[in-house]
Amino acid sequence: MLKKTKKRIKKIFLYTFAALIAASFLVTLLCRFIPIPLTPYMVFRAVAQHHYKIDKTWVRLQDISPHLIVAVIAAEDQRFLDHHGFDVQAIRKAFANNQSGKKIKGGSTISQQTAKNLFLWPSRSWFRKGLEAYFTLLIELCWSKQRILEVYLNIIEMGKGIYGVEAASQHHFNRHAKEVSAYQAAMLTSIIPSPIRYNLYNPGTYIFAQQDWILTYMKILAGNKDLQHFLQQLQD
Repeated sequence: MLKKTKKRIKKIFLYTFAALIAASFLVTLLCRFIPIPLTPYMVFRAVAQHHYKIDKTWVRLQDISPHLIVAVIAAEDQRFLDHHGFDVQAIRKAFANNQSGKKIKGGSTISQQTAKNLFLWPSRSWFRKGLEAYFTLLIELCWSKQRILEVYLNIIEMGKGIYGVEAASQHHFNRHAKEVSAYQAAMLTSIIPSPIRYNLYNPGTYIFAQQDWILTYMKILAGNKDLQHFLQQLQD
């Protein structure tokens, strides 16, 4: 009797696990084609902040300024076009610095941030990091780099209740994301690591320093043939 019960429990567990895998795969495929109206991350942030108004406007990647695209890649993931979801060099560097008590920016790729912001919730647990890795692999398998970047730029938190570069561009500069200049793109991108803490209405020395740093790397990336080809494909 006990052996049968264990066998039944094991079968239920395996079926449940298989169903969850299948469901996550189907949801990831669906998100490849549709504009994302809302994410669990947005809901968790709204509840935590007691701020339930979400300012968000979906735009196609082709309707986002190339300056913003380059600025985000320069600031968040300079090897975005080369890796398959994980930047091994950045992970090793982050691990080495954490071991020595230092912190480093940039260990998490755009693909990882997209997986976190689309499917998961704000947390630093190992369980959530494991799910983040799983969904990162899924989107890299099922989506193109263009789609990953499009979703990222439309759901990234850019202020209290503000999500995506279109809403952020209109909120901070009173213009569409397609019209943002290189200087505005660098400034807007500088707040991504901590969009609630930093205020573009009264930017301090940190924001200006980050803006200069991002502009420098944007100029370096201007000579990257793969990135220029990527941007050209968006215009065709």
